[in-house]
Amino acid sequence: MSINCMRSILEKAYEKAPKKTALIDSHGLMSYEELFEKVNQVASYLSELDLKKGSRIGIYSHKNIAQVIAILSVLSSDYIFVPISRFLKSEQVEHIIKDCGIECLITDHSKLKNIDAIDYSGVIITYEATKRDIVSFEEIFKCCSKKYTCNISGHTNAAITYSFGLSGFPKGIVITHRNLIDSARVVSQYLDIKSDDVLSGVLPFILDYGINQICCSIYKRATLAIHSIVLPNDFFNHILNHKVTIIPLMPIHITQMFDETLSRLPNPKLLSHVRIVTSSGGKITNKMIQDVQTYFSNAKFYSMHGLTEAFRSTYLEPNQLKIRPDSIGKAIPDVEIYIINEEGLECKPREIGELIHRGGYIYKGYWNAKDDTQKFYKSIKVLEKVIDLEGELIDEIVVCSGDYVYKDEEGYIYFVSRKDDMIKSCGFRISPYEIESVVRNNLQQIKGCAVFSIENEKIEEEIVMVYTATREIPKNEILFELKKHLPNHMIPAVIIYKENLPMSSPSQGKIDKESLKKEILEIV
Repeated sequence: MSINCMRSILEKAYEKAPKKTALIDSHGLMSYEELFEKVNQVASYLSELDLKKGSRIGIYSHKNIAQVIAILSVLSSDYIFVPISRFLKSEQVEHIIKDCGIECLITDHSKLKNIDAIDYSGVIITYEATKRDIVSFEEIFKCCSKKYTCNISGHTNAAITYSFGLSGFPKGIVITHRNLIDSARVVSQYLDIKSDDVLSGVLPFILDYGINQICCSIYKRATLAIHSIVLPNDFFNHILNHKVTIIPLMPIHITQMFDETLSRLPNPKLLSHVRIVTSSGGKITNKMIQDVQTYFSNAKFYSMHGLTEAFRSTYLEPNQLKIRPDSIGKAIPDVEIYIINEEGLECKPREIGELIHRGGYIYKGYWNAKDDTQKFYKSIKVLEKVIDLEGELIDEIVVCSGDYVYKDEEGYIYFVSRKDDMIKSCGFRISPYEIESVVRNNLQQIKGCAVFSIENEKIEEEIVMVYTATREIPKNEILFELKKHLPNHMIPAVIIYKENLPMSSPSQGKIDKESLKKEILEIV
């Protein structure tokens, strides 16, 4: 069996540290020995379903130890794991099932109603026993006892993860076993994860950032404490009760965590055991940095930037956070980052261009979406004006990210905008991201903000800002503050208040700008 698969590192964890606690959730804990046994039982049952090699198995459930067993069981088989967010409704679940041809669904009792609504005809397995004629983990653990072995190659497909774009249904990205192992190795290296660490499993196990927590904890034979954020107090109890030392977060989580009065937040001394906090998936603000450094005073805070098409591109070292808080850092180990302009030349310092990711952690491509794969995955020939392509070796694939960025004079990279999001107005190219950052950093009463454009024949596009807050703020008050920090051509022409902003991906805190744009066009 390949050393570059999750099954291999799970077997090593079982052999080297069988009694070590592998998983913790609200119902108890599980050792590596127990985890390995239960994964073998479920994987053995899956192998008897007579599905062809490479068949897709969906996991649609709440987050707990059983879900991790399900994930590792599929990764210990010839099948492909497809995580489905528990927040998705029947129509979205049906799209994913049909898009990648899911032949088996592993779920919990609470999600059966949604599955029934789409008239799914494939195999269903539940964690808990039900009154229906459905096999459950409980029954598998009682009945399956034969020895299980498998042989998995690192280059084979391991997972298809789905994420929402600006509009439409989600698209799947194909991840290999080697991708999972490489991501665990590199993160464990630059975060210096140790076997006695306890990682917070607060991220959903539906995208690579969350799945990576499972991979890292097993790779280092550490402990993963599974938790879902409901209330800030509940989250801090999780950190304290489980003695968590490493906390991976998205910016939305940091906002939720500190959205409390100071009297209800714990004394920072109680959190002194936390040694690492990471953030990826969006912009971190000055307030977020200050809150994390105040309450996790002994922790190193890593800000990271990843792509849908590759696991991770850059990270900012903690000692640079106060010096350049807006930077996304430099390339992670085994990755080269190039910034090129429209002529294919390497950008000079402060010149904006597209981020090109070369080297490790590149995923296979989009499932059943040839156009999207060709859009982002290009021949290394796109760098022919930047690097020397000796020997005509041009089969290498790089990721043309669609991210507009620039480097400073010391090589630190700064995110400007998504290529498709750039606004063209009055002859200027404007980043909505930059405007949103000014709002976040200077208008604290605004809880959420989306900036985009609508057509205007006179100036090409005009800038629209939609925000939510505890109350509507006078437009002049907002404009007064924005004009302190932005040139006139970047000031929104339309400012609209909404009690709530629509989300394209609630778990990631992504605002559905396409929905807002349609709504605004009906008004103006």
